[in-house]
Amino acid sequence: MSWTIDSSHTRAVFSVRHLMIARVHGLFEKLEGTVDFNPDDLTLSSADVRIDAASITIRDPNRDAHLKSPDFLDAERYPYLYFKSQRLEIVDESHARLFGDLTIRDVARPVTFDVEYNGTVKNPWGKTVAGFTASTKINRKDWGLNWNVALETGGWLVDDIINIDLELEIVEQPEAVAVA
Repeated sequence: MSWTIDSSHTRAVFSVRHLMIARVHGLFEKLEGTVDFNPDDLTLSSADVRIDAASITIRDPNRDAHLKSPDFLDAERYPYLYFKSQRLEIVDESHARLFGDLTIRDVARPVTFDVEYNGTVKNPWGKTVAGFTASTKINRKDWGLNWNVALETGGWLVDDIINIDLELEIVEQPEAVAVA
């Protein structure tokens, strides 16, 4: 069954260690996609997500511009990040592992999201919605995001490991009616 991502109730956030001592948090403000959510056989579910690279923000205009630059996402040349699932492995009735490919700067690498199913409800407008929480960690250098500065005291300005956390709300789409 086809569902669309409710972008106004979905968050794609990330965090990375800065100066080796603090964690900087950011988010992508624009994302869209579809989920084929099959509640009868969750292993048949899949996701296809597109994230607008230029929508990245850490609430600092100078750093936002740097993250959009060729040093990092190169948003002008690579306007989107993509995630396309390959398979879903059930852990228990509310947890799963979602395996798929994350594409950044036209480099696709496998990632695994730990997913928690938060339930399905009817919203006040009569639509069926489902909620999920998902998280993973990636090494940014696997996607060619290599820019960094060595610190005088040792270590690096930006850590290699990025935590990615998603709060996802999807809305069931009406089945298409076949025309005879």
